[in-house]
Amino acid sequence: MTHDVRVPLPAARYLDCLAADFDRLRSVATAADPGAVVPSCPDWTVADLVRHVGQVYVDKTHAIREGAETEWPPKGTADAEPFALLDRAYADLREELTTRDPGDPAGGWYAPDRTVGFWIRRMAQETVIHRIDAELAAGQQIAPVPEDLAVDGIDELLKVFTSYAVSEWPDYFTDTLAGSPARTVDVQALGTKAAAWRVGIGPAGFTVEDGPGDGPADLTVSAPPAALLRDLWNRRRPAEPSSVTATGPKEHLRQLRACLTIATQ
Repeated sequence: MTHDVRVPLPAARYLDCLAADFDRLRSVATAADPGAVVPSCPDWTVADLVRHVGQVYVDKTHAIREGAETEWPPKGTADAEPFALLDRAYADLREELTTRDPGDPAGGWYAPDRTVGFWIRRMAQETVIHRIDAELAAGQQIAPVPEDLAVDGIDELLKVFTSYAVSEWPDYFTDTLAGSPARTVDVQALGTKAAAWRVGIGPAGFTVEDGPGDGPADLTVSAPPAALLRDLWNRRRPAEPSSVTATGPKEHLRQLRACLTIATQ
C-alpha cells in the first residue's frame, strides 16, 4: 500500500487559514461559557477544548524543535490557565512554522512525512476542526470553510489518518473490518473545487485512490466540501441531520464512519 505524502496546498495558504481559524476559535471561545459542553466532543467543556488546542500546539512545537513529540499531556500544561496556554503555545508554534522551511525535518507519528510541512498542513486542519467545535459549543453560526482547505482536509482524513492508521495499527480495526466483505466507497466533494476518492474497505485494509474509480461503487457519499468535511469528522449539532447524500446500503456507511472514528480518536 502506498500513501500520499504531498502537501497539496502552498505552505503560505495553510498558514493563512491557520491564522484565520485560530482567531475565530479564540474569539468564539472567549465569548462562550467556559463550562459549556462541546457537543462534538461531549467529554469536553469549552475550557477543556481551549486547553487541548494549546497542548497540541506545545506538542507540535516540540516535535519541530526537538525532533520528537512530548509526553501527553505536555509537561506544565495540565493545570495551565487555558487561554494563557493557548496564546503562548500559538505564538511559539507560529514562530516555528514561519521561520523554517517546509522541507526541514521534524518529529511525528506519520512515518512517510516527518517534515515541518506536514505539521503546517496538520495544524491548519486541526485548528479548523476545533474552531468548529468552539462554534458548536457556543451555539454560534459555523463560519465558512474555504473549499480548497475543506477538500484538503477530506484528503488528509482519508489518507493520512485512516488509511495509514489501518495499515500501521490494524488491531484497533479488527472488530470493524474482520469478516467484512470487500466493498468500495466513492467519496465526492461537489463544487468549484470538486474532488473524488475511491475507498476500498475490507479485511485486507482501507485503501484510498484519487478519483471515482472504475465502475460503480458499493456506496457513494457526496456533499459540498465544507459540509462533507464536517460530516466525515462528525462535527454536527445534536440532532442536526446529515447534509451528505449517501447512495447505497446503510451498513456500508456505518462501516466507513466507524473506521474514521477509530482513526481520529
